[in-house]
Amino acid sequence: MSGITGILLAGGQGRRMGGVDKGLQLLRGQPMAQHVIERFAPQVDELLINANQNIEQYQSLGYRVIPDAIGGFVGPLAGLHRGLSEAAHPLVVTAPCDSPFLPLDLVTQLKNALETHQAELAVAKTGDQPHPVFSLCRKSVLPGLTAFLESGGRKIDLWYSQLKVVEVQFADEAAFRNINTREELAASSKA
Repeated sequence: MSGITGILLAGGQGRRMGGVDKGLQLLRGQPMAQHVIERFAPQVDELLINANQNIEQYQSLGYRVIPDAIGGFVGPLAGLHRGLSEAAHPLVVTAPCDSPFLPLDLVTQLKNALETHQAELAVAKTGDQPHPVFSLCRKSVLPGLTAFLESGGRKIDLWYSQLKVVEVQFADEAAFRNINTREELAASSKA
């Protein structure tokens, strides 16, 4: 099992930030998505950006941009679905565009757990809190995900309850903090 495709999830509408594209909001002088890419890209063999708006701005970050195949901004599973469809590698890992402090060993830890437990999906967890948008899965989950989405399913935890899942404990909760509001963005810019 070699080769991992990373999917930067930037397909949302940014409603909690006033309807702006969160990944393109500036944090310390550069788009938040760029901060994520700097930590995420070195951990994968291929990086794709899932975005549904501002395509040219995301393309300027240097990676192929893939919009959801399912319209209507239906959530991160639609981004994973498109990423699984486009991935060049047998494993696919996701990270959201609004979590610029993600662990530098995210992919290594998830992959080790996936292999050790022969799981279909490895999900990051801190304390009692799973972080399903930070997950690594096998491309073989695509048909089941397609069926789930086509039946109207949208909730990540409901989808992955059907899979063999391993939760991977990480110590640093701050690494998984996402920036959802302008206030959180301002506070992170000063930190």
